Amino acid sequence: MRKKLSKVIAMILAIATAASVTAGCSKSDTGNAPAASEATTSEDSNITTKDGFFYSKEPVTFSMLFSDNSAYPYKDSWEFFKILQEKTNVKLDLTIVPMSDYNSKRSVLIASGQAPEIIPKTYPGSEDQYVTSGQILPISDYVNEMPNYSKEVKEWNLADDLKTIMQADGKYYVLPELHESFVQDYSLCVRTDILKKNNIKMPETWDEFESMLKQLKTLYPDVTPFSDRWQFGATMQIAGPAFVKTPTGLKGTDADWSGSPLYYNKDKDNFDFYPTMQEYKTELAYFNKLVKEGLMDKESATQTSDQAINKFVTGKSFVISCNAQQLKDYRKKMAANLGEGNFEVEKLNILSGPAGKNISGNRLENGILITQKAKEDKNFKTLLKFVDWLYYSYEGQEFCKWGVEGTHFTKDGNNYKLNDSYTLPDYGLNPDAKNAKDFRKDLGFASGVFILSYGGPNTLAYSYMADEDKKFSENVSKTCTLLPNAPKIAYDEDTKESQNMLESTLKDYMNQMSYKFILGQADLDKDWDSYVKTFDSKGATKYLETANAAYQEQKNK
Repeated sequence: MRKKLSKVIAMILAIATAASVTAGCSKSDTGNAPAASEATTSEDSNITTKDGFFYSKEPVTFSMLFSDNSAYPYKDSWEFFKILQEKTNVKLDLTIVPMSDYNSKRSVLIASGQAPEIIPKTYPGSEDQYVTSGQILPISDYVNEMPNYSKEVKEWNLADDLKTIMQADGKYYVLPELHESFVQDYSLCVRTDILKKNNIKMPETWDEFESMLKQLKTLYPDVTPFSDRWQFGATMQIAGPAFVKTPTGLKGTDADWSGSPLYYNKDKDNFDFYPTMQEYKTELAYFNKLVKEGLMDKESATQTSDQAINKFVTGKSFVISCNAQQLKDYRKKMAANLGEGNFEVEKLNILSGPAGKNISGNRLENGILITQKAKEDKNFKTLLKFVDWLYYSYEGQEFCKWGVEGTHFTKDGNNYKLNDSYTLPDYGLNPDAKNAKDFRKDLGFASGVFILSYGGPNTLAYSYMADEDKKFSENVSKTCTLLPNAPKIAYDEDTKESQNMLESTLKDYMNQMSYKFILGQADLDKDWDSYVKTFDSKGATKYLETANAAYQEQKNK
């Protein structure tokens, strides 16, 4: 059990990538899509535009690393690459790597100097290990050659976000894909038919959530109303910003969600140690109370997702964490178990708490590395313009996501419709179409190498969403505050190694104790002081002092 708890509790530390001030959400903007971009105009006489596409007057080939997803494995016959080459006069020479091996293969190729020119699917933060190799370009030196990217950064107010990926030299080395607005996906979902039957209102705060669970427990004493999945990780990520104004890092998976145990105090412009803050104690106490009163299943911290789902879809619990895709899956399973029409399930809006109604997330995502090899290419400027068009122009993003208008899709204002000859079941597009080609598996469009499903311009971000998901996202954006991310601390190599070792020790202890507090295996009143002192003995003071010293030095530079 301890091993499972340690793995899961790591997610709480994502709460620690902190910021104590708020910034308003980018409001959902479903206005008209931008007109065809002129951003490919260049002093380079080899580059022009043609039918809205970037176009190289001379044929060029650029090498690229490609993450091969087993859910839609790469095919030489994909129409995506054929049309891309015809329209742009650019051929991509792909190095195909299974997605499961992508990160390790990327590291090997970069270390050996054999990496392709373009390396997509590199999340901000994972590039840190490559900075000193000299193999990766400081891409911030070249964004003046990327007008579409620069335009999005300016118009979407992302300059402060980019500071979170800057290295000690004041440059950044990953070209992040961008969100106009952060799209919240994860939430809690509830059996709304049970609430309606018993005149229980949908909660808007964590206190109201507790009240709802109490009413359900009184009405259904044999049911533990809330039994969670993902080993309670997604819920802690959702709840964190409501108890303290801090971003919570990555969205939930069953993997290690750990983040930094540092909390950025905006007022002081320095870092505090998150695991011992009173606000975090308050959060632990809240969930401990749910457990003590029989409102939340103790097994939420240890059970598999399948076990949690089975309880929910068979009526043995009424609340579980979810995302848009999982909600659809729950409904299918509930129809099989409870009968079609015998249930209703909806996502809860993000709940407010002592710190307010906040969400956390990063509008920088899934970035691109450009290698030193690209700079040595005589067509380097063309490469930069091509990447800029493909990933950051509206036309390029639309092509990657929807294909060619008339051939693959039609558009009425901001509403996109996939032609009946194609299906994209993962996003509910023509899922029941007969004899239709799979737009992703058979044609290669909508690949995760080239698109952000719910990123980019709002118009495109919402174009894949079901009405229900769009409504939820818009409601969250209107009612919640998106918290800014903490500044990045860029350590030198030796300091980084020692800090990582200390951080690992501190995380392990926090992991162990946090769930003990939640599950009642440790007492928050009696054992908190000892918990705090133990951190000191494990190096927390040194860890924090080193972080603040490095941050101040970084600012002075």
